[in-house]
Amino acid sequence: MTNVYDVAKWPIFALLADDLVVSGVKLACVFGSAGNEAIYVTKDDEVFAFGNNHNACLGLGDVMSSLTPRKIEGLCKKGMFALAFGSGPHVVAATENGEIYSWGHNGYCQLGNGTTNQGLLPHRITGNLGSCKISQIACGSHHSLVLTDRGEVFAWGYNNCGQVGSGATANISTPRKVVSVLGGKRVVSIACGQTSSLAVVDSGEVYGWGYNGNGQLGLGNNVNQPSPCKVSSLNGLIISQAACGYAHSMALSDEGNIYTWGANSYGQLGTGNKANLCGAAKIGESIGRFIDIAATHYAHISAAMTQTGKVYMWGQCRGQSITSPMETRFTCLDDVFACFSTPAVTYRPLTFENFIGRRSLEETLSLAFDNQETSDLKFLVEGKNIHVHKALLKIRCLHFRSMFQSHWDEDGKDLIEITQFTYPVYHAFLEYLYTDSVSLPPQDAIGLLDLANSYCETHLKKQCERIIKQGINVDNVAILLEAAIRYVAQDLQAFCFKFAVNHLTAVVKTDAFKKLDEVYMKDFIQKAGEWGAFKY
Repeated sequence: MTNVYDVAKWPIFALLADDLVVSGVKLACVFGSAGNEAIYVTKDDEVFAFGNNHNACLGLGDVMSSLTPRKIEGLCKKGMFALAFGSGPHVVAATENGEIYSWGHNGYCQLGNGTTNQGLLPHRITGNLGSCKISQIACGSHHSLVLTDRGEVFAWGYNNCGQVGSGATANISTPRKVVSVLGGKRVVSIACGQTSSLAVVDSGEVYGWGYNGNGQLGLGNNVNQPSPCKVSSLNGLIISQAACGYAHSMALSDEGNIYTWGANSYGQLGTGNKANLCGAAKIGESIGRFIDIAATHYAHISAAMTQTGKVYMWGQCRGQSITSPMETRFTCLDDVFACFSTPAVTYRPLTFENFIGRRSLEETLSLAFDNQETSDLKFLVEGKNIHVHKALLKIRCLHFRSMFQSHWDEDGKDLIEITQFTYPVYHAFLEYLYTDSVSLPPQDAIGLLDLANSYCETHLKKQCERIIKQGINVDNVAILLEAAIRYVAQDLQAFCFKFAVNHLTAVVKTDAFKKLDEVYMKDFIQKAGEWGAFKY
């Protein structure tokens, strides 16, 4: 599933410049014990990494951490399309021409290069893969899986619990095909928990192997499995997708039902309690049909999207235990992990469409403001016209929704004259309705604060207060204080008062203070006295 959402929602990406974040990234992933490591691919097919370079997980040839992106030369221009990571951390990447690269922590052979040496740079994995092309990658804490376009699964790395699926528990240093039970079956998707693995085959059956101490294999017991076993608790169901959390598992049926099993100490199964389950339980039946599920082996959180586009989450959400699916205001599953997962890591690589010749909705609305060609209404302010669209104003502002009643439309009016506000103020207000942002100097923000107060625009009022606070100084604090009192902006009033008292000697010498309304001045002097400003 491709999305066009803002990568800056991830804390580490918020450090980058807007032009890079918005227009430069094609694919990205965030990982690490604190969500403080990131790798991204640009639309020019250049690969960059930044953040904490623990165990050389950034693939830069050293272990130096940096919040400034550095290029991974060995991966540029190779068409990298898939990324997965373990908690060592180690990273595995696949390119469009079928090559697989790995780097980072390798104490348990999880890089698949035949050694246990740390991987400072991306190293191509060959092993037993031959000419197979990779369709999916998955990593557990210290093991790795890849799915080929032939429906075969190869695995390597830490195998203490059988998570590599070799039938034994010895670590595997190079890719080995998982043949037991899966031989002759076509696997369509794979997933990894910390020390467990799942595979969905084209018949809709699910197979699990590895650690099972919390029942995450769904076999009805807590016995580890070194070879794939059919998840018997899903018998009779056609499963289209599976996902693994740290120690719990999820499955989505072709009928849009979600089934969960495994560890549940944070409510990550969504069953309404915190009891572990060794077999699958259906959840969210009353919500409706689901079309997507998500989890990550880094965390104890679960998420799902319904057919109508509603996003739900449950489990450990920013330290809180939510035991039943909770509806959010998000529009994609990725946002759940950006905002509520601990740590904030991607559960899959983020992908961003390159809209050549097509503007975003935000950009389109911004360009539509004050556009005479498309507008159907104009405001006349101080002899200047501002062109707008009635429909958008009605949607965005209660004041205009009340104004543009049916009888008003019938009159055919296309011009409104405004006399109570200045042109800069009213222009900024109308532009705010199109862009949700304000750009005004503090002195004009006072007038906009007046407008916001008159039109009951609470969010705009807060933005004005922010602008005024950021522009406060000795010369204008008296004016700003008077405005805050007049427009009942209590937080701003307290902020201005404190600033004035802290710079009292300089403030009382300004012309603005001398012109302060007598009532306001007396009130200020009284409060300043109570504050202790005049004590010797």
